[in-house]
Amino acid sequence: MTLFTGIRQSSVFIAIVLTLSPGRAFPQKAETPDDRFDVREAMIPMRDGIHLHTRIFVPKVQTSPLPFILVRTPYGTKNAADNFVSYLKAMANDGYIFAFQDLRGKFESEGVFVMQRPARPLADRSTVDEGTDTYDTIDWLLKNVANNNGRVGMLGVSYLGWTTIMGALEPHPALRAISPQASPADMWLGDDFHHNGAFRLSYGFEYAYELESGKDLKHFDFDRHDTYDWYLSLGPLANVNARYFHAKIPTWNDFVAHPDYDMFWKRQTMIPHIRDVKVPTLNVAGWWDQEDFYGPVRIYDALEKHDSKHQNFLVVGPWNHGGWSRQPGDRLGAIAFDSASAKYFRDDVQAPWFAYYLKDKGKLDQPEALTFEAGTNRWRRWDAWPPRANVEDRPLYCGPDETLSFQRPATDSNDAFDAFVSDPAHPVPYRHRPIQPTYFPGGSKWYEWLVEDQRFVDDRNDVLSWETGPLDKDLSIAGEVVAHLFASTTGSDADWVVKLIDVYPEHYPENWDLAGYQLMVSNEVFRGRYRAGFEKPAAIEPGAVLDYRFSLHTQNYTFLKGHRIMIQIQSTWFPIIDRNPQTFVPNIFEAKASDFRTATHRIHRTASHASHVTLPVVVKPSEAR
Repeated sequence: MTLFTGIRQSSVFIAIVLTLSPGRAFPQKAETPDDRFDVREAMIPMRDGIHLHTRIFVPKVQTSPLPFILVRTPYGTKNAADNFVSYLKAMANDGYIFAFQDLRGKFESEGVFVMQRPARPLADRSTVDEGTDTYDTIDWLLKNVANNNGRVGMLGVSYLGWTTIMGALEPHPALRAISPQASPADMWLGDDFHHNGAFRLSYGFEYAYELESGKDLKHFDFDRHDTYDWYLSLGPLANVNARYFHAKIPTWNDFVAHPDYDMFWKRQTMIPHIRDVKVPTLNVAGWWDQEDFYGPVRIYDALEKHDSKHQNFLVVGPWNHGGWSRQPGDRLGAIAFDSASAKYFRDDVQAPWFAYYLKDKGKLDQPEALTFEAGTNRWRRWDAWPPRANVEDRPLYCGPDETLSFQRPATDSNDAFDAFVSDPAHPVPYRHRPIQPTYFPGGSKWYEWLVEDQRFVDDRNDVLSWETGPLDKDLSIAGEVVAHLFASTTGSDADWVVKLIDVYPEHYPENWDLAGYQLMVSNEVFRGRYRAGFEKPAAIEPGAVLDYRFSLHTQNYTFLKGHRIMIQIQSTWFPIIDRNPQTFVPNIFEAKASDFRTATHRIHRTASHASHVTLPVVVKPSEAR
């Protein structure tokens, strides 16, 4: 949840004014936010007496009352104006009053910061949460900032997206449009800190330290450039408090105290509080979001169940975490998308959408779901997401000799499996080494790791791969990708990591740098101890063939003719995912070094135990089965 906004960017707002003279153009004084806005700071009172620091940008030239755009952040407001360079540029040009606010306990705001403060029960009027702080802020702005039109919009990326949706659970009547972007929805099931019970070690460690080591932001000082080595030398997770945090980082203490999906984690999710669509909502996600892809789609799904007025929308583009807010969006890492997809979103989707709801400007031309289909590199408009028509679920089965086919295995031989030895002492790295800290000042590859070439692990003995032959025609998918494994282990616990990969042709004259490239299209991890339920872990019976079914999330992608489709399976993904001891212990955060043992895992591929990944294949009506 690292993004917004200027706090991590060094961009400078520049608008060059050119004055023409015979044969020459002379750049004049660069326009800055100070030239365009009157900027004031306020300590806005909340209902419990706490004051929240807020920077307010009012346009100096204002011909009519304007709506507010409110952004609430834990990352500081000092460099808020940097957002007018790209993220909010089109909206600033259109005319809004902007307010940027420090959350409770962060930077210049009073109070105590609580990571993802849970929403208060609807019947409870005696406590505060992010929703009440939003309500009180809006109420103050309407009464104390002149020449406003009585309407407010909210938006933001990551944590700021979360504060946006939280502000709409019990919204102020003036809140008329929101865009939660890359917002987490559930920090245990699928967002920043856990995925299906597997702990996101490097991100959980570094982010908790960053936000909770003081009122500002502070990065952990690693003494090794390659954090793969640092986390491996750390040993069991119990050493975090013993050596470094000393029980002073509240979120880390919560990790230790709540390893399973208990009421602590369930209280943090806003999903049970979503009972209707109170405010028009534009949900935004990126297909290669390295932090929060689960959240925005989950929030869209929860709202969609109540969307009788057609006010809930989804946009998903070819972006990493918040990539739509600051980049052109024409590429991510080595992968090009043939157009400035992020600029298109900012100028032609986000700005008109808010103008429609906050200014009664223009005509709403927003489909239910707008998705970028990588491969063909085109935007697709859908009347539902996942699509209800012309999509067919087709299982892609693991076969003998590393083959992958839409034909179900016919054999029931006991020898129809593939096996590998998983060693916690030598885990598979999740990205190319060296693995710099997430917030490495020299530039971290964290932001693009989901599009890295997967050939760097393809020859490891603890990674299994199956692939199709070259496709004889394009194959498009739109909807949920689901892994269905039949697996066994000699241990009593195990993690399962599944990747869906697009393998480029070996002969690729269009771009030789991509010849043979292995691009992850979808991926996910599942912690085996939770196969019967996330609330109570249970040991795996050694040798038993068990059924694991889990989502690899939704995707809209085209595997082009001549490409191959690959499935990869492994059991370590380090250090983004902590090491599973592979010996069942009640709480992995309290495991001892002696609990970590090698285990042999088998992926079965018989007629009765046919491991596969189900693809939502787009078909013509005449091709439907």
